[in-house]
Amino acid sequence: MSQMSNKQRIGAEAVETKGWFGAHKWLILRRLSQLSILTLFLLGPLAGIWIVKGNLNYSYTLNVLPLTDPYVALQSLLAGKVPETLGLIGVGIVLLFYFLVGGRVYCSWVCPINMVTDAAGWLRDRLGIKGASSLSAKTRYWVLGMTLVGSAVTGVVLWELINPVSMLHRGLIFGVGAAWMVVLAIFLFDLFVMNRGWCGRLCPVGAFYSLVGRWSPVRVSASLRSACNDCMDCFEVCPEPQVIRPALKGEGKGVGPVILAPNCTNCGRCIDVCSKDVFRFGLRTNNPASTIAIVAQGAKR
Repeated sequence: MSQMSNKQRIGAEAVETKGWFGAHKWLILRRLSQLSILTLFLLGPLAGIWIVKGNLNYSYTLNVLPLTDPYVALQSLLAGKVPETLGLIGVGIVLLFYFLVGGRVYCSWVCPINMVTDAAGWLRDRLGIKGASSLSAKTRYWVLGMTLVGSAVTGVVLWELINPVSMLHRGLIFGVGAAWMVVLAIFLFDLFVMNRGWCGRLCPVGAFYSLVGRWSPVRVSASLRSACNDCMDCFEVCPEPQVIRPALKGEGKGVGPVILAPNCTNCGRCIDVCSKDVFRFGLRTNNPASTIAIVAQGAKR
């Protein structure tokens, strides 16, 4: 019972301080983004409204804007299939976008599977499920490497054989089928086997986009880290909690408050749940080694 009450208190202070919307603002915006993008892809095949043609691998918006997933394009190239000029333009647009805003923004703001894994994490917390299998966070980079090498050896875009995002799209369009089994497997894996296991340990797409966004200028910053009261709520909600500590605690000589780890998804949940407003979005260049400023309100608490 105490375990459940502890879970229920995550973010409670933020709700009390900022109100419910203020404590869920970035989460709501993410869901609107994910659902809007998914809806745009489904409007064509389901309703005949072709605003966007294709899927997240390759799409054509309003017959003007081409977008191509660079990870799929790279596998295709290694498999001996050179993308057409329009596809290469789409690769350039996507790479530039994710370089600027952070590669793993794809994971938290675009990928529909994120809603599945977040649902599994929410239910896992509510059920009080503890313990899990363990895999290194580097496993996803090994999977990434294997898909690239495998594509080159077999001449097949390997990831598309099991890509859960593509399968989810097909499942929503064509109904119940084998595609849903893959999505269900991911949900059950994160629920019973490993918390945040799929996105945080196995998915090569997240691994690829972390490399794309390694030097991205847009970052989350613990700019008021001296106001931190060690409630640990940010660690509880973060899908990659290992990225927080160096910036929040200034671990290491001259470590500034900006979260520079490429696996940060820029999801904004740490901003939501912090009642002290320690976190905010900013630029990687605004990263002084020492931050001693505390807002007047925070200093009084």
